[in-house]
Amino acid sequence: MTELPETDRRFATTLARGLSVLRAFRTSDDGLGNAEIAERTGLPKSTVSRLTFTLQKLGYLTSAHRHDRYRPGPALLVLGNMASASISFVDLSGPLMQRLADETGTMALLLVRDGKRMVIVKTWRPRGVASLWLEVGHRVPLNKSSSGHALLASLDTEAFEQVVAEAAGDRGLTPTRAADIRRQTSAQLMGQGYALADPASYFTDSIHAVAVPFHARDTSEPVVFTCGAMPDMLTEARMRQEVGPKLRSAVHELERMMGQAPAARALT
Repeated sequence: MTELPETDRRFATTLARGLSVLRAFRTSDDGLGNAEIAERTGLPKSTVSRLTFTLQKLGYLTSAHRHDRYRPGPALLVLGNMASASISFVDLSGPLMQRLADETGTMALLLVRDGKRMVIVKTWRPRGVASLWLEVGHRVPLNKSSSGHALLASLDTEAFEQVVAEAAGDRGLTPTRAADIRRQTSAQLMGQGYALADPASYFTDSIHAVAVPFHARDTSEPVVFTCGAMPDMLTEARMRQEVGPKLRSAVHELERMMGQAPAARALT
């Protein structure tokens, strides 16, 4: 199995710790203190204190008038805007995903892997539907989620082994379980073009979701487009008969717009 990045002498541990502090923030937070950041990251509080001080001085965190609680700073806006502008498929996908959300009454989402979980980086809410709660920054496990299963099934063998080693233990993910997910979801992607984790054993009982991976030229790892809604709005039958096929078509259209051939959605 591929060694973890931390064991590579080229790996910059201090930089990784600083980035883990930035990733600890969620959209629902009303600021975080050093103790809360330490709990979320698993880093010693003394280390967190040095990192938050440095990140604040560089503009990546701000504490405004409350010096004991930090929030994402303006420098992060610059990085986010630069990334969004340079990754071409994000803007192109917007009209497709908004139309999909409106047609299906579900929330369309773009997720990327962040460490051991998937994180929502873009949402498209259906017009006239206000009961959906997923927000940018919400994290989803690889195990027992359609988005996580789609990601695991679309990685090549080396990347798959590295991701599984990094995420082992989260939500019961083991190498054996990950291999089963990869095999079963690869068959789903080849047979029907979308991934559907078992709704009966989903990581939360408050949402159903269906997912399709997208292999962008701009990224080293696949991203995942997902449609989700509350179970009474998005039944398993509806996911299979309507929403899944429409999501698959939307991603295929994005591939066409990007000048890419539809990805081979199988083990590599």
